Amino acid sequence: MGKRRKARESTLQILFQLEFDNTKPEEVFDSFWKNKRATKEIKEHSQWLVDKITSHRENIDHLIQSVSANWRISRMAIVDRNILRMAVCELLYEESLAPAIVINEAIEIAKKYSSEDGATFVNGILDAVRKEIQAMKKAPEEEKDV
Repeated sequence: MGKRRKARESTLQILFQLEFDNTKPEEVFDSFWKNKRATKEIKEHSQWLVDKITSHRENIDHLIQSVSANWRISRMAIVDRNILRMAVCELLYEESLAPAIVINEAIEIAKKYSSEDGATFVNGILDAVRKEIQAMKKAPEEEKDV
């Protein structure tokens, strides 16, 4: 398993804990890693994801909600919701990764941690998010041509 996958899986566990814990994300992060062994790179990527998701959660959740007409984000399974948040975070803020890689990673994590239909659900939402992000990036370019 690659370092980024380990970081994503750890992030999923941290985000899951934050759903039930009013503790500051930094405290949950520190507590999570206290008795676990991981490379500095894994911890740093996980920290980056947790920080980005918590600081941009409203924007991330809005984007997820905008493409999931039949599902309110609060009604989504906790694991699926947090897998989506991680992937959308990377789609928005990690420009060095191709969208296909981000989506594939999210699907693989959903297969491991979610329900039987979780991977299909995650794939559908993320494909719609990818299209929305592409449309947002094209819009400013089209305005320049006018």
